[in-house]
Amino acid sequence: MTNVVPATGPVLILYTGGTLGMELGANGWAPAVGFEQRIQQAQTTWPQAQSLPAWRYATIDPPIDSANMTQQLWLSMRDVIVQAAEQGCSGVVVLHGTDTLAYSAAALSFLLGGLGVPVVLTGSMRPAVQPDTDAWANVFGALSAITSCAAGVFVYFHQRLLRGTQVSKWHSEADDAFRAVRHDGAETITGHVPLALNFQVQRQPVSLAVVPFYPGFQANALQSIVDTGVQGLILECYGTGTGPTEDAELLAVLHRAIARGVAVVGISQCPVGSVLPGQYAAGSLLVQAGMLPSGSMTREAALAKLFALLGAGITAQKLPDYWLTDFCGELA
Repeated sequence: MTNVVPATGPVLILYTGGTLGMELGANGWAPAVGFEQRIQQAQTTWPQAQSLPAWRYATIDPPIDSANMTQQLWLSMRDVIVQAAEQGCSGVVVLHGTDTLAYSAAALSFLLGGLGVPVVLTGSMRPAVQPDTDAWANVFGALSAITSCAAGVFVYFHQRLLRGTQVSKWHSEADDAFRAVRHDGAETITGHVPLALNFQVQRQPVSLAVVPFYPGFQANALQSIVDTGVQGLILECYGTGTGPTEDAELLAVLHRAIARGVAVVGISQCPVGSVLPGQYAAGSLLVQAGMLPSGSMTREAALAKLFALLGAGITAQKLPDYWLTDFCGELA
């Protein structure tokens, strides 16, 4: 079986924690259990409750502040979602904290390729227990949106449906906290995850690092990260993919890392635009050292794709065969 047959069963609501389910404690707001009952109670007074699909509930135990999200939790979410689809659920709404929601949306996009059901992540900027919460508009909005979603992974937030590999959190306080800043939204995507890398493939956690360039960046800082045994590096380059390449030692560190089998990719620090290899010498030298340019991929998408590929056993040497192939909208 390569695809789960589209189902007409209930939607699974998977609660992972986050602001929407938090309660105020001695150290501030923290995730709480029992969110299923809150959804049920809120739904009784929701104006469009009759149009919402039937749902059942599951939780990641214990629920977390999404600042504590890990690759292992991504894999656990993948397992719950795949099981739900195989049991006949027509889709999955993932309730998630906003700090790392975009990272999880990107990761699940690659981990669930070929699954055949829609997955929608949402959360809130204020806890559901607050009178002015945005939680219910997002939770019930996501439940409504999933009934007309194509298969794939999306983010629903503040009345907007966004492709999971294209979204970033752009505001720390506003209700409209997520944008697809490099893309137009949840348009139809023609790319697909290769069969050899679809949802049935078992992954392992991977040691990754994101390294931004900045004026005064030192080669020894990069060397210290390489020395930890990292398996993949994401270089956050300036503009269209440049860096401090007049530093010969920096290029030497990259050469040595790549010779050791470390995968090195480059993204842009700019919120809009792409890495364009060859436009400037300061970028060409990074590519010549072995850095793979990442097109218009966001930080979240590049991190997730590198995790999904290396975690499936793709080596750094084979990575160029896959990196600039659009799997699920990350390069659209």
